[in-house]
Amino acid sequence: MTKRILDTIIIVASIFAFITAVVIAMILNSYFMARLEEETIAEARLIGRGAETSEISYFNTTAIRNMHITWIDTDGSVKYDTNMEYDKNYFTDKAFRKAKSFGEYRSSEYSFKKATSTLEYSFRLKDGSVIMVSDVRFSLKEQFVDILRSLMIGMVVLALAALIIANLVARRIVRPINSIDLDDPKIDSSLSELSPLLEKLHTQNQKISNQMYELRRNREQFLQITENMSEGIIVTDIKLNVLASNSSALRLIGAEFYTEGRSVFALNNSESFRRCLQDAAGGIHSETVLHTPEGDREVIASPSNGANTINGIVVLIMDVTEKQQLETMRREFTSNVSHELKTPLTTIYGFSDLLANGMVKSEDVPKLGENIRREAERLITLIKDIVALSKLDENSVPAEKEDVDLYELAEEVISRLSTNAEKKKITASVTGEHIVYNGSRTILDEIIYNLCDNAIKYGVENGTLDVKISHIPKKVFITVSDNGVGIPQQSVGRIFERFYRVDKSRSRKVNGTGLGLSIVKHGVMYHGGEIRCESTLDKGSVFTVELPV
Repeated sequence: MTKRILDTIIIVASIFAFITAVVIAMILNSYFMARLEEETIAEARLIGRGAETSEISYFNTTAIRNMHITWIDTDGSVKYDTNMEYDKNYFTDKAFRKAKSFGEYRSSEYSFKKATSTLEYSFRLKDGSVIMVSDVRFSLKEQFVDILRSLMIGMVVLALAALIIANLVARRIVRPINSIDLDDPKIDSSLSELSPLLEKLHTQNQKISNQMYELRRNREQFLQITENMSEGIIVTDIKLNVLASNSSALRLIGAEFYTEGRSVFALNNSESFRRCLQDAAGGIHSETVLHTPEGDREVIASPSNGANTINGIVVLIMDVTEKQQLETMRREFTSNVSHELKTPLTTIYGFSDLLANGMVKSEDVPKLGENIRREAERLITLIKDIVALSKLDENSVPAEKEDVDLYELAEEVISRLSTNAEKKKITASVTGEHIVYNGSRTILDEIIYNLCDNAIKYGVENGTLDVKISHIPKKVFITVSDNGVGIPQQSVGRIFERFYRVDKSRSRKVNGTGLGLSIVKHGVMYHGGEIRCESTLDKGSVFTVELPV
C-alpha cells in the first residue's frame, strides 16, 4: 500500500509536468513558426528586389544567411542556386507553376525523423522568373527537449517531496492493518474503524473452513469414482480452467504431466478440440474426434447448467481407435467390392449387348462367349473369396479339425497349379519334412494355394517356386519362396489388406481378386499363427507362415 500511494503521487505529478511542457512547447512552436514564415517571406522579397536590380552579381556580393535560394527562369531552367544544382529543371514543379500563375506560393513540411519544420516560399518577379526560398528550423520536438531540461530539477524536487510524504502517510495508515492476524482476527477497541472488517473476517474464515472440508470430501469421492474408469473425464469452470480430471483423461489425450488449475487447452490446442469445448461453454452439447499419435479419441463436451447460467462443462473422452479403423476398413471394403464387381459386370453386359443386337460376326461369337465366360468365372471367384473372408471374419468356419500332413498337402497344391506353372516355365518343388498338423484342412489348403498361386502369377519366365515344411519345438513353419518380381519395401506392410495392389496397372493384367493374401492372413490367425513377408524388388519374395502346435 505504501508503494501504491507513493507511485500514485509521483505518477500524477509527472503527468501534469509532462502535459504542461507539451502545451508550452506547442504554444511556442506555433509562435516561432509564424515568425519564421514572416521573416522568410520578408527576406525572400528583399532577395527578389536585389535580383531584379543587380541580377546574378547580387548573390555574389551580398551575405545571405543559411537558406536555400533558387532563381528559376521562365522556361524552368536554374539561373542561380545556393546548392549549385544547375542541372535540374523546374518547369513541371508544382511550386514553380503555382508561383508563375498566381504570383506566389507557400508550403510547409514537418519531418518527424529530423524534428525540423521547413518553410518554402516562391514568388514571381517582374520579368516572369521565380525566386524559391527554403528555410529550415527546429520544431516542436527540439523545443520540448529544451523545456524539459528546465523542468527536470522541479520534477526531481517534487518526486523527493512526494516520496517522503507518501512514505509517512502510508506507514501510518497501514500499520494497524498489517498487525491483524487474518487466521484469527481479534477485535480491538482501539481500532473501532476496523471492527466491522474484523467481524466479517472471522465469520468468513468459519465459512471458508467448512467449505474447504466439503470440497476435500467431494473431491476424494470424485477421484475414487473416476480413477477406476477407462474413459477419461474432465470438469472445467466457465473460463475453461480444469477443476478436476482422472488419469485416464490425461493418458488418452497425451498430457500425463499436466497440473490442474490451468486452461483445458493446455491439454490439447487443436482446432477441433477448441471448437468443441467452446460450443459447450456456450451451452451447446458438442462432439468431435481427435486424431493423436496414440490413436483416435472421441470427445463429448456437455455444459453444466445452473439456475439460468452455465457453471462449467463436463468432458468425456473415449478411445475409439478400433472403431474408427473398423469403419474405415468397412468403407474401403465396400468401395473396393463395388469396383471389383463393376468391372466384370460391365464387360459381360457390353459383350451380351453386342450379341443381343446382332452386331457380332458369326466367327467372333466363340471369342466373345469365351470372354463372357472368363469374366463370369472372375465374378464367381471374387464372390467365393468374399464369402470365405466373411466366414473367417465372423469365425463361422466349421470347427472340425483333423490331422493334416502339410508336406502332402503342399504337393497336392503344386499338382493343381502345375498347368499354370508350366505356362510360365516355372519350376515348382516341395522340400522339408512330413509334418502332421491338427487344423482345418480347408483353410490350410487355402493358405498354401493362395501363396503358391501368387508366386506363379507374379513370377518370371523360367523362375522357381519352393514350398518348405519345417518345425521347431511347439512351432510349424510353411515357407513359400520365389524369385519373381518382388515387392517394394514400402508396400510390404500393406499387402495383406483387402484389395490392396502394389502396382495397379500390372495387377489388372494378372487374373485375381486382390483378396488372396487377406484370406491367407485370416486363415493363419484362425489357427493362432503369424505370417511374415521378406521381399526384394526384382529378386523375389519369401512368405513364412508360423503355426503353433
